[in-house]
Amino acid sequence: MPQPLSSKEGSLFRQVIRNYESKQYKKGLKAADQILRKNPNHGDTLAMKALIINAQGTPEEAFKLAKIALQNDMKSHVCWHVYGLLYRNSKNFEEAIKAYKFALKLEPESQQIQRDLALLQVQMRDYQGYITSRRTMLQARPALRQNWTALAVANHLAEDLTSAENVLTTYEETLKTPPSKNDMEHAEALLYKNSIIAEMGETERALEHLEAVSKYYMDKTSVMEMKANYLLKLGRKEAAEKAFRDLIDRNSDKRSYYEGLEQSIGDSGKGRVAFKPIYDGIAAKHPRADAPRRIPLNFLEGEDFKQTADVYLRRMLTKGVPSTFANIRALYADESKRAVIFDLVSQFASSTENAQTNGTKTEQANGDSSKLQTSALYFLAQHYNYHLSRDLKQAMIHIDKAIEREPESVDFHMTKARIWKHLSNPQKASETMEKARSLDERDRYINSKAAKYQLRNTENDTALKTMSKFTRNEATGGPLGDLHDMQCVWYITEDGEAYLRQGQMGLALKRFTSIYDIFDTWQDDQFDFHSFSLRKGQIRAYVEMVKWEDHLREHPFYSRAAISAIKAYMLLYQKPHLANPALANGHNGTASNEADVAERKKALKKAKREQQKQEKADAAKKEEKKTSTGGTNSYGEVKKEDTDPLGTQLAETKEPLNVAMKFLAPLLEFSPKNIEAQTVGFEVFLLRKKYLLALKCLLGAAKVDPEDPILHEQIIRFKQTLDSLPADTLPPKASTVITSGLNSLLKSGTSPTSLNDAFLSRHTQSPRHIIGGLRARNLIAPKSQAEHEKRALAAVDLPEANTADAKEAMNLLKQWGARDSARDLRKRARERWSETTWFEGGEAENRWWASEV
Repeated sequence: MPQPLSSKEGSLFRQVIRNYESKQYKKGLKAADQILRKNPNHGDTLAMKALIINAQGTPEEAFKLAKIALQNDMKSHVCWHVYGLLYRNSKNFEEAIKAYKFALKLEPESQQIQRDLALLQVQMRDYQGYITSRRTMLQARPALRQNWTALAVANHLAEDLTSAENVLTTYEETLKTPPSKNDMEHAEALLYKNSIIAEMGETERALEHLEAVSKYYMDKTSVMEMKANYLLKLGRKEAAEKAFRDLIDRNSDKRSYYEGLEQSIGDSGKGRVAFKPIYDGIAAKHPRADAPRRIPLNFLEGEDFKQTADVYLRRMLTKGVPSTFANIRALYADESKRAVIFDLVSQFASSTENAQTNGTKTEQANGDSSKLQTSALYFLAQHYNYHLSRDLKQAMIHIDKAIEREPESVDFHMTKARIWKHLSNPQKASETMEKARSLDERDRYINSKAAKYQLRNTENDTALKTMSKFTRNEATGGPLGDLHDMQCVWYITEDGEAYLRQGQMGLALKRFTSIYDIFDTWQDDQFDFHSFSLRKGQIRAYVEMVKWEDHLREHPFYSRAAISAIKAYMLLYQKPHLANPALANGHNGTASNEADVAERKKALKKAKREQQKQEKADAAKKEEKKTSTGGTNSYGEVKKEDTDPLGTQLAETKEPLNVAMKFLAPLLEFSPKNIEAQTVGFEVFLLRKKYLLALKCLLGAAKVDPEDPILHEQIIRFKQTLDSLPADTLPPKASTVITSGLNSLLKSGTSPTSLNDAFLSRHTQSPRHIIGGLRARNLIAPKSQAEHEKRALAAVDLPEANTADAKEAMNLLKQWGARDSARDLRKRARERWSETTWFEGGEAENRWWASEV
């Protein structure tokens, strides 16, 4: 039982609670201290004071005070509840649940504690515990609808669909008067119940239920979609056809409606070609719709395809629709269709007269022939820039012609920037995209594109200045702080990768850690929706959100940032001096003589002095700012200050591989089919000498792509590593498992030499695979490196080679220390790809050779 207070102190205690809930922390502390002067050991007041201190940003002090509160009053449910809240705020959910359960033992009737426990249970996906908590809450307050809904959701998430439906049905039976037709919560609950019935596989009953309570539905589109799908599953094709036609009348550009319409009509024996008249009828009925004109191009062949494509392309290009190529390029997987499209658009571009004679009067009314010709030139530029039909010289010629006709077109300049990007010239790509941005300074999209290209050109400061045109620059931290607050993941990722390319490991890791924290925030943000969605009745959206959160770290942006962070930490493990940016450039880590050693020590001392000086200056600025603002925000909360803005502490970690595991574990769990995740996982586990886990990554990568060149080299390197280990290094069971797994990768008994020769013979025309095979061969026979260098040069001369292959070969030669061969390759690449900036000689070559990143 809580310790008793006098009426005056009791009133003050209630005031403390109100002050905490309204975030008036100073007033709350003042009232708490007033109580503690007369009752210094009052557990509840000490607990509330701990809660306020925690909100002000000092969790360590709050925990100490909460423990004192518990010591003074172990039987106070308030103390245990507060203890649980502190653990919840520190994300120790298991301990928080224990504290809540103990508090409930002391105060079983507390709705607040029961609700907090239930929210934590669903956050931790303890669905059985969540069902128990929700059932208890329902028994305490059966008149509250959201308690019934919450129990149904709990059963649904636990995959007990029958119980979920029964709960919703039971509540409906308790209603004495029918709900209003305008009751949004009731309408949503009915749709949710219907989706549960359908999920159980009882489609007939779901359709009957949908029609029986149709008068309550407010989301008409969802109801029409559900009905159409139910009819289709039940084989009632005529009714399904009518339902999908009604949906198309409602939204004539949604592709899934046309798929349903085709399935409901069925195959007449002529294939999908029979649907062409149906699409023509829909197009006539909806003259502004694109889908009924575009979809037939997917299934038409021969002359029918040519005629339909001619009409479609002429219509789109005459209007000057910039997204025409993006809408068409899916057809490029078919070589015959690609050729037809190219011929048609080439005709449009080559002759104004041709465009006029082939077009209909209606089509010509939509735009003049010069517009058609300009749009055709733009289309051809994108055609030549596309990877399935790439000819970058022709792409540049056509985009220049288009820009000559419309020099103020943002889209044309954007495409030219992309062409420069594919020519591996990030500088000109950045300049051209900046030119496009200057043509429309009010467009946020093109502004973001310009910043992205600037980051690709390692212009971090310029990119931030560009982004600042659309950020709240008065926010804490300026434009960069606002981008973090707005969780601008793409920018933070690109910024980190740009810093990594420059060897600024601290800033790179700072950005990648921010991405990790943002995904953590998204994970934590669902906490508020566990109660909010039930309160607002948005049940279907809530269930979808919970299921989406379960796969949150499958997101490509997490994979990208995590892989980059892992590579950075591996570099720091192998070359710890890279943690200091002053030494990351211009030193290759090999002191050839005493002078180099002395120069290195001198540089290190100077860098440390400069770093200490900068840290003192930053600390002084922060202190001055804190003094002027009081160090709190408008709610009285302490502002969180970044104590490591340059990421120095992240880069100087003593255990980089352990920190890398923080990124790697979710990556392997949620993205096992990402082959790059498996290959970087292998490298981490090999460095940590976790050979079973390294083998697991190799096996995982082999399932994705057994012919991957990086995987191939890793298999051979793994074999060599194991062969070099002393006989008793591995436990017998582990050795047996590893031998069995490795034999499956080596194809049982095949020697590394034979495996590598077979790999190279299978990929004689793939530069990437040849380079991977040569990397493995040099591991097997390092004395034959001269021959391997010649084959690497020959691989880059293959017609299939591109600038990325040449760059990979350059890095391989650098790894081998083959400076003469690297210089020869650089010369060849410069002659073949004259526009790229990757293969410049002179000082650029020296910087590249000296860099370690």
